Amino acid sequence: MPLKVLILGVNGFIGSSLTRAILKHKDWEVYGMDIGSHKLEDSLNHPRFKFVEGDITINREYIEYHVKKCDVVIPLVAIANPIQYVKDPLRVFELDFEANLDVVRKCAKYRKRIIFPSTSEVYGMSPDRELNEATSALVYGPIERQRWIYACSKQLLDRVIYAYGVRDNVDYTLFRPFNWIGPKLDDVMEPKEGSSRLFTQFISNVIFQKPLQLVDGGRQTRSFTFIDDGIDALLRIIENKDGCASRQIFNLGNPKNEVSVVQLAKLIIAAFKDYPDYAEHVAKAKTVVVPSGKYFGKYYQDIQKRVPSITNATKRLGWKPKVALREAIKRTLDYHLAHKDYQLE
Repeated sequence: MPLKVLILGVNGFIGSSLTRAILKHKDWEVYGMDIGSHKLEDSLNHPRFKFVEGDITINREYIEYHVKKCDVVIPLVAIANPIQYVKDPLRVFELDFEANLDVVRKCAKYRKRIIFPSTSEVYGMSPDRELNEATSALVYGPIERQRWIYACSKQLLDRVIYAYGVRDNVDYTLFRPFNWIGPKLDDVMEPKEGSSRLFTQFISNVIFQKPLQLVDGGRQTRSFTFIDDGIDALLRIIENKDGCASRQIFNLGNPKNEVSVVQLAKLIIAAFKDYPDYAEHVAKAKTVVVPSGKYFGKYYQDIQKRVPSITNATKRLGWKPKVALREAIKRTLDYHLAHKDYQLE
């Protein structure tokens, strides 16, 4: 019998990419739910994909029915934008923790395997040079720094899922994406500052000839990971050959792609030089420094360095990321700038 996979938040960046890969490379059946379907246009008519439009906070009967029906549950619904952590922390908590807790409890009730998206942000301001799933401390700022509500929500769900694994023998995998990037991460044609995550925002700023804003100078480093590498790891986790992913936590990132925010801005501007229609945009592209308090709000606090140890994923999954950062940027621009909806007039 083919594996049955339930993906909640299937229209998101990870969900849509994962669905596409499953339908292309595996014989598994995918059941997906989301409030929209615009990123699923190449999957909607596939015979092994069943989609329903719905909200995890409302359509709980659908979720319970499909948790019972499926073999693996992947709840990807979350608010994952730092500006929202500061501006609307209660909404972040209600969706990212409370709504997902209900899904986790249903998985425990029916003893279904759960693959949960933790986050690299759970490590907070850990001083470790490389962040390790088993040993790195999870260090957050004071309560007034509301930016940490996202990380706290994810960390608490990690702990709840782990506890169900110990008490009720629920099978689980926790995966921590480190700045996954690629086509369809966010809408590059949304010009509003802060509406997208860093990578997409910089691309959008070049397109709209707006300054690339470097928060506190852009000295912070991140380890950017191309979506295809991340999806490769997820397919291995779902397959779970010989139980290699059971009751494990995996950092899924590319340590070789660590750059500062200011370096990322320069790489993106330089990548636009390969697209002649954007020559004027490149000529006018510039960076500006902006205080974090002005850009995110006074309740923000930043993470200065975020580099994963991927030893556990390499050892247990046989996984290593392959796509270098320059290539990741090129593939993303190739998609967006060649896509019919993104052509310059």
